[in-house]
Amino acid sequence: MSTKDWLEKDYYKTLGVSKNAKPEQIKKAFRRIARENHPDQHPGDRRAEERFKEASEANEVLSDPAKRKEYDELRAGGGFRFNRAGGAGGTDVNDVLRNMTGGMGDGGLGDLFGGLFNGGTARRTGARRPRRGADVEGEVSITFLESVKGTTVGMQMVSDDACPVCRGTGAKAGTVPRVCPNCQGSGVQSGSAQGVFGLTEPCPTCSGRGMIVDDPCTSCHGSGRAKSQRTMQVRIPAGVTDGRRIRVKGKGGKGENGGDPGDLYVLVHVASHPLFGRSGDNLTVTAPITYAEAALGAEIEVPTLEGGDVRLRIPAGTPNGRTFRARGKGVGRPGGGRGDLLVTVEVQVPAHLSDAARSALRGYVEAASEPDPRAGMAARATKR
Repeated sequence: MSTKDWLEKDYYKTLGVSKNAKPEQIKKAFRRIARENHPDQHPGDRRAEERFKEASEANEVLSDPAKRKEYDELRAGGGFRFNRAGGAGGTDVNDVLRNMTGGMGDGGLGDLFGGLFNGGTARRTGARRPRRGADVEGEVSITFLESVKGTTVGMQMVSDDACPVCRGTGAKAGTVPRVCPNCQGSGVQSGSAQGVFGLTEPCPTCSGRGMIVDDPCTSCHGSGRAKSQRTMQVRIPAGVTDGRRIRVKGKGGKGENGGDPGDLYVLVHVASHPLFGRSGDNLTVTAPITYAEAALGAEIEVPTLEGGDVRLRIPAGTPNGRTFRARGKGVGRPGGGRGDLLVTVEVQVPAHLSDAARSALRGYVEAASEPDPRAGMAARATKR
């Protein structure tokens, strides 16, 4: 501001206070004018914007003891004063919102009125800056087949938004919150000093909001926030495994002051299957075979997860626990292709034999004359 600005403008008249007004009277008058003419309250109203700028300029000078003394001396002395740093010219409303502090914290006036006009919580810094929405977490349960093929599930989302009744102010219709007298709207207060550092903590009077609601909204009870519920369709990709966390970008809590929304994180629970299992991109299954099939060889049919059967050739002399591979019958891969179906055979030993079967089996033992399969075990057991 130039010398001419100081000479031509009566800042006391602008704020409606006397020249002997105390600092708290100046501060109170400015807040009243700023609240009544704030740009967020009167979008597009040039007259209100000019009134807000004039009051901000007056408060910038009169709330600073050194500037106020210099201003008073200049006007009393008819215009003579020494040069001072700073540029001349008008004040831009954005600069006012960005740079004015006046004991309100580094975030300036925007911090003080951010909670009042935009439904946010007044903070020491950044209250009027765009803030990203909160990330939201949810859980879904799907079947084993759905995990392999992929599916779309509906989720009931509950998020924290501005109260639709009071539009986030927390105050009853027709009323507005007032500036906290304890923290002067900053939302913080100085705590006990630790060494050379001073600590700040949330103001206990306003719980860090910077504003006090005397007549709270009956819907949100003064919090300014409300739970909103919506149904969202979430795509679960093919091949998802139990316990996987899927990120859905931009589907979380809504941002504030034009900020981006948060993300949705979905924890997936996959139910077990009575027959099939998973091993990476491969499906697993155990197929029982008879002793005769294992000894003589056979062709067997094994069901697949998505329906139909696959035929497998079991060679003669197949041991218990051998695994066979049916290619392309497993889980689809993100880049294309599919895993395999791994079939492990389990030789079934009959619990009961008929006399004829028992006699035939004894005849087999005599005919085969197989060596003792446990020979040498004792020698190996004592070997050091």
